[in-house]
Amino acid sequence: MRKWFIPVALLAAHLATAQNQAPVTEPVKTKAPTNWFNLDYSADKIRGVSSERAYELVKKRKSSPVIVGVIDSGIDINHEDLKSKIWTNPKEIAGNGKDDDNNGYVDDVHGWSFLGNKDGQNVDKEGLELTREYGKYKKLFEGKAEADIPADQKDAFTYYQELKIAYNEKAQESKMMLPLIENLLKSYTEAGTTLKEYLKKDTVTAEDVAKIDKTTADGKLTRAIAAYERGFQMGYNEKELQEAYDHYKTEAEVQLNPDYNARQTIIGDNPEDTKDHNYGNNDVIGPDARHGTHVAGIIGADRNNDLGMKGVADNVKILVVRAVPDGDERDKDVANAIRYAVDNGAQIINMSFGKAYSPQKEAVDEAVKYAESKNVLLVHAAGNESQNTDVEPNFPNRKLKSGTEPNNWIEVGALSWEPNKVANFSNYGKKGVDLFSPGVALYSTVPGSKYEELDGTSMAAPVVAGVAALVKSYFPKITAAQLRQLLIESTVKFPEQQVNQPGGEGQVAFGELSNSGGEVNAYNAVKLALEWEKAGKIK
Repeated sequence: MRKWFIPVALLAAHLATAQNQAPVTEPVKTKAPTNWFNLDYSADKIRGVSSERAYELVKKRKSSPVIVGVIDSGIDINHEDLKSKIWTNPKEIAGNGKDDDNNGYVDDVHGWSFLGNKDGQNVDKEGLELTREYGKYKKLFEGKAEADIPADQKDAFTYYQELKIAYNEKAQESKMMLPLIENLLKSYTEAGTTLKEYLKKDTVTAEDVAKIDKTTADGKLTRAIAAYERGFQMGYNEKELQEAYDHYKTEAEVQLNPDYNARQTIIGDNPEDTKDHNYGNNDVIGPDARHGTHVAGIIGADRNNDLGMKGVADNVKILVVRAVPDGDERDKDVANAIRYAVDNGAQIINMSFGKAYSPQKEAVDEAVKYAESKNVLLVHAAGNESQNTDVEPNFPNRKLKSGTEPNNWIEVGALSWEPNKVANFSNYGKKGVDLFSPGVALYSTVPGSKYEELDGTSMAAPVVAGVAALVKSYFPKITAAQLRQLLIESTVKFPEQQVNQPGGEGQVAFGELSNSGGEVNAYNAVKLALEWEKAGKIK
């Protein structure tokens, strides 16, 4: 799982400073409205998905509960805003240590984790798939020249050479970034201590710093003011810097370490044996459920309890499948997670994860086709690398090795709440991305009955999954293929609108970033579903 930890502008600015160039800066941004992803453009002038307006169209209709599988890092099933929305296996007796429903999974009361063992131990951190593949082929080819390679291994050797280049580039980037972030964090933390002592406050705001009389400040205070003003200007804070440092440290020590193998120590299976299904445990929370809990809240946090926030869908049950570590998920786990969710009644599955390599793609493809055969919609986040996924690989995807594409897959890019802004980190693709959805500064649930704003296509995908669940709950006979078509056709389209080019400078027509040229919209989706029902299209 690749996370978005820190604004690109910050990294660019610090790199520029480190190279004695003029730093790149961005203006201070105003704060995103809370719950903005549910708002309506015509009423609120914010490009939310019009959830509240959608419910006005169906207020006289009955809804049916929709099971949404969330394949992620784990979910805090005890969160105050989620506990009433968590799926419970009706055929399993909690805590008796038996497989009551004979599905191969003992005590899978709220779902299953494919990242643990029967003793309750869990995989937390994992390597990148790039690292695993590089390490695997390095053992075969290190120190060998092309002339030494037999004809039947030429393709594998070429693949190794490509892996080696990519791995070395990633390792060099990580080696450069870690000390930069470490120094910036140290400087910012020291500045914060100085300002808090001077102001006699536990929290320092931009307004507090602006009121300090700089003409009387000594050198230490002046440096602290400059450091904090830079942070305000760039839009980062100590918490984000700490997260960035933790990320790069984990990347250096674990994700880019070919010898790291917690999987073998804890689970002890063969990750390449994709026919193996019966492993894991029932700990669906896991060691770090922040990402999955946030995703679950966007989909279906309780809309009627006057707590925290409102999810998009009002009548869902979240089926938890833990398969995504801090690092890249394994194809075997993804394939098993999809099958598990399908077999336990999921009608929609959210997949907010991705990676650049997929050595057992065929197994994932088979699981995708299995979901298609069972009428299950798959919603996938496009990724956070600012890349064109029509060109750069991002897995899993709907491009099956057979050459066909399933009709139950929807790929989601991320929009900002600011006018005419695509999220700078969002992947895109005229062919591969279907639509865009809110994915910047989304306020949602995190472990411990807390709430937090996070960014990412990981947040954009569950908005779409929530809209899909909303439609499915009021139109239960709609098929997965129809639901995909309906969500795409009902987007709010502004294809000619000029937006920022993700990851770059300049503008691009929004219609060039996806095949719909639009943003998902719950009101339009429900309105179109009513029209389809009246026309007999939804039986």
